[in-house]
Amino acid sequence: MSRLKNLASLLTRPRPPVGTTPADVVHRENKWRLLRYRANPNAPRRFDTPILLVPSLINRHYVMDLLPGKSMAEDLVAMGHDVYCIDWGTPGDEDRFVTFDDVCDTYLGRAIRKVAKTSPRGKTHVLGYCLGGTLAVIHAAARPEHVASLLVLAAPVSFADAGPMAVWTRSPQFKVGAIVEGFGNVPWQLMQGAFHMLRPTLNLAKAVGVIDRAANDEFLDGFLAIETWGNDNVSFPGACYERYIEELYRNDALMNGTFTLSATPARMENITCPTMCVVFGADNIVPAHSASVLVDRISSQDKTLLELPGGHVGAVVSKAAKKNLWPKMSAYWAARDADPKPIVVEPEPEPVPVTKASPRSKARAKPAPSTKTPSRRKPRAQSLRG
Repeated sequence: MSRLKNLASLLTRPRPPVGTTPADVVHRENKWRLLRYRANPNAPRRFDTPILLVPSLINRHYVMDLLPGKSMAEDLVAMGHDVYCIDWGTPGDEDRFVTFDDVCDTYLGRAIRKVAKTSPRGKTHVLGYCLGGTLAVIHAAARPEHVASLLVLAAPVSFADAGPMAVWTRSPQFKVGAIVEGFGNVPWQLMQGAFHMLRPTLNLAKAVGVIDRAANDEFLDGFLAIETWGNDNVSFPGACYERYIEELYRNDALMNGTFTLSATPARMENITCPTMCVVFGADNIVPAHSASVLVDRISSQDKTLLELPGGHVGAVVSKAAKKNLWPKMSAYWAARDADPKPIVVEPEPEPVPVTKASPRSKARAKPAPSTKTPSRRKPRAQSLRG
């Protein structure tokens, strides 16, 4: 009965309170904002190095602050972290000429520097999710100065291994230039349609899941929150999208080492900061290998690959993430809250020269004087001649 009652209430059920963790806007530029989550009065900040969350350009930032009690940002604040997040906002028609460099270098760089200024070490941890992770990788490869560590969730770097998306975008029938010329910004409906084609039966599977678990109010609240977020998409700035497709998807420029950020090479081999790469086994949007190869390509000595079950979204914002993933992330940052102490190498002692005494010298050698008073006579140098 409760299942039927809950199913009937879906149409009138209040909108889930998404993105409600208290935060202040500390910077605003064009359409994007930098949010700083307020400290929890019951959990003072314990760590010196802040965390910057970088979401994808395609979806809203509040996937990282989904619901009270099911919010990554809320949990990290409760663990004592100082947490910031970029809200990319909604591009208008006038943003069709915003470039990839504008987003990944100017905007992201400004956010990183502003957050890093609040840290005694002048650096911030950077977490990037999905395309936000790709942006974070590119930025860290070209501008590493203020990045204390890099943690990326389901972030593609090898676009040749990006599954059906790679095949579709490389098709000659996919005229990205014509789309940008015609629409300006790339409509979110076009991108959402592509995601639906990755799994055409997804909506049917969702319907079956809702009917099966409709008696569970907590499940319904979480389901509606994710649906709210999943249908609250934004369009992609046209010029930025065109380079994203042409260079990353079609030319695989990040893997080939040819990608540049404002004319500065952005090679993954340049990344030396501590890095954690998290991939999910059932991710049909970012196949695990297209993200995990990052660990093989960077030069960091401190690097971790974490493979978890789950899909692209559920594994990041679910109850399982709260129990497993988020505590691991917090522990990772806690262990890297300060710069590693430099390794002090003790100088090797100078080797004592060993000279081979001649038989004649041995014959002339006299026993050491038995007196305890040291002799003031300068010792005679041994001959090195045979």
